[in-house]
Amino acid sequence: MELVVDSGVKKMEGEAMRKNQTLICAPIMADSVDQMLILMQKAKTSGADLVEVRVDSLKSFNPRPDIDTLIKQCPLPTLFTYRPTWEGGQYAGDEMSRLDALRLAMELGADYIDVELKAIDEFNNALHGNKSAKCKLIVSSHNYESTPSAEDLGNLVARIQASGADIVKFATTAQDITDVARVFQITVHSQVPIIAMVMGEKGLMSRILCPKFGGYLTFGTLEMGKVSAPGQPTVEDLLNLYNFRQLGPDTKIFGIIGKPVSHSKSPLLYNESFRSVGFNGVFMHLLVDDIANFFRTYSSLDFAGFSCTIPHKEAALDCCAEIDPTAKAIGAVNCIIRRPDGKLFGCNTDYIGAISAIEEGLQGSQPSISGSPLAGKLFVVIGAGGAGKAIAYGAKEKGARVVIANRTYERARELAIVVGAEALSLDELSNFHPENDMILANTTSIGMQPKVDDTPISKEALKHYSLVFDAVYTPKITRLLREAQESGAKIVTGVEMFIGQAYEQYERFTGLPAPKELFKNIMSTY
Repeated sequence: MELVVDSGVKKMEGEAMRKNQTLICAPIMADSVDQMLILMQKAKTSGADLVEVRVDSLKSFNPRPDIDTLIKQCPLPTLFTYRPTWEGGQYAGDEMSRLDALRLAMELGADYIDVELKAIDEFNNALHGNKSAKCKLIVSSHNYESTPSAEDLGNLVARIQASGADIVKFATTAQDITDVARVFQITVHSQVPIIAMVMGEKGLMSRILCPKFGGYLTFGTLEMGKVSAPGQPTVEDLLNLYNFRQLGPDTKIFGIIGKPVSHSKSPLLYNESFRSVGFNGVFMHLLVDDIANFFRTYSSLDFAGFSCTIPHKEAALDCCAEIDPTAKAIGAVNCIIRRPDGKLFGCNTDYIGAISAIEEGLQGSQPSISGSPLAGKLFVVIGAGGAGKAIAYGAKEKGARVVIANRTYERARELAIVVGAEALSLDELSNFHPENDMILANTTSIGMQPKVDDTPISKEALKHYSLVFDAVYTPKITRLLREAQESGAKIVTGVEMFIGQAYEQYERFTGLPAPKELFKNIMSTY
């Protein structure tokens, strides 16, 4: 579906650089008209195409002068919304007064108004056929509980279209990331201009990918956390993190699959790198509960490649038709590529990133006959999940003597048998120091934001280690690393592993050499 932006809309500067015509709308929510006018200027500066004036957020509202002021002094096209509480808004007053205000906005020159499907018949009856030719009527429906079936969504769109809408709008709520697929299906087949989104963190990609599937506009908030609906990205992130203006029907979709996942810096790293070479792809956070169900649902070649993080690295093995021998030996996958035949190929780049970073940290040591400073070292791995398996495997390959420590001893023992290592429970680790000059690698999420005060091992025990590595990189310096440094150990951060493991993934995603210096520069500012 090709969408043409209304010729009456004020164009933003630099629009010729766009690869799509999907608009970015900044919701304006404030207590007063004066505050709204300030936010409108901010929206213009941020790069938004239009603003949504949320009249229901005003503490005091005098319809005619206030609407006239907001329209005349706004530097961007205006969309007026006066959302009642029964549709998720803040207005709890008289319904006729609310609809009168929207009709007045239409009369005074608003570019768009939003009327709820439940109120459209009453609104149309009061218009008596006197609809403004300039003002586009958006008829909307919001479901704050779930995302209906594709059939129900299709029926909803038909009802909205039949109501006289110039633009169809519906918003649903994601209970699972696979819900978004039904909304994409409706959007791409729509014969009328459509705004369709899925609210919540699991629905984020519906807001980012709407240019790919033909959506009329998406909403971007001016400030993180100050949203008019759950899951809105910022205008800045849409433009500068996700390269929104460059997305189109041919854009390849990549993402990091995890739970939790919003902390990941992968979108920052890959999207900036994609932009630097003009690669037509976008990389997103993908909050996934069931990885097998995710891949069954998103089987299109457009979903081209994925990073995989906690807790899905082991389950990802069963989703791949072909697995790299090293990943099979490790028993975990952190990179998945969709082949041209649609089948999934899985590999593991974790062990390369972590082991090379740890070896670099040990450069002051004398290399052994094997050439690795890890050879002969006692190497303690905390965690028996996907990352733990990868690092234990890598350390063993380099000639280290490996010990696996895990909260659940049985899991540690299972991995120890596979790798040829010793097993401990995490509780035993603080009293485990058969020698000094050991190496410690935390591969769990202990200490990750927001639980930054957590650590997997006592500070007292850290004096027996010459080097401590933490796979956590949010924050960059965890409590574990800070206390290790205070105890005299060298430290290696998760950022170094993150960059190292990303090199091969980028090359598999794009077929291009990894821009290693760019990767380092991007992450140095983090």
